[in-house]
Amino acid sequence: MKLREALHLWQVEPGWLNTASYGLPPRTTVDAVSRALDEWRRGASPWMAWDASTGLARAAFARLVGAGPDDVAVGSAVSELLAPVAASLPAGANVLVPDIEFTSNLFPWLVQDLNVRTVPPDRLADAIDSRTTVVAFSIVQSATGEIAPVDDIVAAARTNGALVVADATQAAGWLPVDATRFDVLACAAYKWLMAPRGAAFCYIAPAAREWIRPSAAGWYAGEEHAYFGPPLRLAASARRFDISPAWFSYVGAVPSLELLNDIGVDEIHSHDVALAGRFLEGLGRPPTGSAIVSVDVPDAARRLEAAGIRAVVRDGRLRAAFHLYTTEADVDAALTALST
Repeated sequence: MKLREALHLWQVEPGWLNTASYGLPPRTTVDAVSRALDEWRRGASPWMAWDASTGLARAAFARLVGAGPDDVAVGSAVSELLAPVAASLPAGANVLVPDIEFTSNLFPWLVQDLNVRTVPPDRLADAIDSRTTVVAFSIVQSATGEIAPVDDIVAAARTNGALVVADATQAAGWLPVDATRFDVLACAAYKWLMAPRGAAFCYIAPAAREWIRPSAAGWYAGEEHAYFGPPLRLAASARRFDISPAWFSYVGAVPSLELLNDIGVDEIHSHDVALAGRFLEGLGRPPTGSAIVSVDVPDAARRLEAAGIRAVVRDGRLRAAFHLYTTEADVDAALTALST
């Protein structure tokens, strides 16, 4: 499916430039969730019908990031999925993180007895050395839209024997991502994947599964699901790290993820980055290659709000985000608001 053929699936009020906060669902997603909620209201469906969406969503996410479904765990939030990774490290292990990292990929390390060091994002690769146990970073930074130099970081980590943990929340869905390059890759689905909040995924490489303890294991992490009684019988795949899913979030995740796969990330990437470039050009700024733009524009929040443009200000800078349902008219309306 071409992007232009899918645009009728959204009825977006003009001026939405805030996908970095949350994405807007296509009509197919809203319809699927509405049907499930109505079934719940009437007691008209067994829970297994909703739960089947979890496996479909897992497979669709795996396809999106070039992984196998057996290597993907599910949960509700990035921090929840990364917590067992951090808890499995030996005391005093050295963890390297960007100094502007979103706290979902920072606090899980800080709450453990670990030696956490932060550096500016552009110095991350150079800061990796033989003492580094884990390097954890966002592929795209939430605050700035800066795209990490993944090649350099991964190369430095492999040279020094460090584990690589990535957060793809602000990347997957518009930027091509190959999860298999990392030891662990977590992603919340409510932004660029346009799913309801409460769905999240985590690629865990087979080698990493050998030492990470599934410390949040419950019935859903069991082989064939383990309802009652011992012994411990965890799934052999990454499902051993599953957190019991929020059913309706996964019901909504399936159509959104399948649509992204049908359109193709390459086409979405071209569309999103072109709109971000148009916005920056209108402000007299050079393009960055990112779908998230962070610029210092005086009084931006008031100007945009008055024009009905929805974006946010982070640390005094305007953050605007452009996704497949964003139009050139949205961009031009924002530029007009910021010029008056």
